[in-house]
Amino acid sequence: MSSNPVTASNPVISISPLGFPWQTIDPFLFCVYHDDAYPKGDEQMGPDASLKGRTLGQDFAGKDGWRMYHGHTVPGFPSHPHRGFETVTIVRRGRIDHSDSLGATARFGGGDVQWLTAGRGVVHSEMFPLLSQTESNPLELFQIWLNLPARKKMSAPYFTMLWSEDIPRQTFADSAGGKTDVTCIAGRIATLSPLSPPPDSWASEPDSDVAIWTINMAAGARWTLPAATGAGTRRQLYFFKGANLSLGGQVIPAGSAVELNASADVELVNGDANCEMLLLQGRPINEPVAQYGPFVMNSDAEIKQAFMDFRKDQFGGWPWPVNDPVHPREQERFARHADGRVESR
Repeated sequence: MSSNPVTASNPVISISPLGFPWQTIDPFLFCVYHDDAYPKGDEQMGPDASLKGRTLGQDFAGKDGWRMYHGHTVPGFPSHPHRGFETVTIVRRGRIDHSDSLGATARFGGGDVQWLTAGRGVVHSEMFPLLSQTESNPLELFQIWLNLPARKKMSAPYFTMLWSEDIPRQTFADSAGGKTDVTCIAGRIATLSPLSPPPDSWASEPDSDVAIWTINMAAGARWTLPAATGAGTRRQLYFFKGANLSLGGQVIPAGSAVELNASADVELVNGDANCEMLLLQGRPINEPVAQYGPFVMNSDAEIKQAFMDFRKDQFGGWPWPVNDPVHPREQERFARHADGRVESR
């Protein structure tokens, strides 16, 4: 990691290489980028390819450019619990089949976002069905963990879908015509107002200043990232695709996480290739964090209680016949909520 004195002309606080997962700052807990070049699918919507040489159930090596993760037939993450935080899953390419302990299900992708408040406890599965039997099935997504303040950690679980067609986007052009596309998942920017996050989210607090944006800059484009509006906000920019980028006059190599001074405007000048970035920002919650695997609370005693509660009733039980359910191949994007409400796309 490198750091610099922060001045009006140098808004870069620190630069570090992207790892797995990506480094985050309060109020975020975790960020991972999955980019898998899956082959065509078989009859069961798994890979139509040999699985020899893979550690099934724990396949993260990236052999042949793709991973089974915890899946045995279909790639993905069979049923697993969460408590005390939120997951924000941004699916850029491919599809995810969701099922949870509340009885909710969904298939989403191609720009859709699922925002799940785990609260006092939820079990869900996230499977990656390979729908095409004639072509490759690329999957690209971010999963971000956003903390909950202590007073909200035991709130009721809740998930919402932010459908791609409804998510605000804007193209900014510089004086030479260079274009920068911004997708606004959370946090207002320019004339873009985001869709509503779940009601108990830290992002729903009026002064949290939470923002989640994806930024795509054409080669040679210039754009000024506006200062955050809240006092004490922290901001991290993940430069994950491209060649090089200048931030406030400092050249940043691709594959970097950059903490920026959120109180200052920053001019971004792209190099000679299209580049893509993810921005995460927010006012820190500034509370103790006790984490053990999928549980994030404020003390070790609360973590022990989470394990006791999960062992007692699996956070309400698992209503599905298998731990890795997938929907029929022909199923389009949809969400069926725990209250029976259905959204179709």
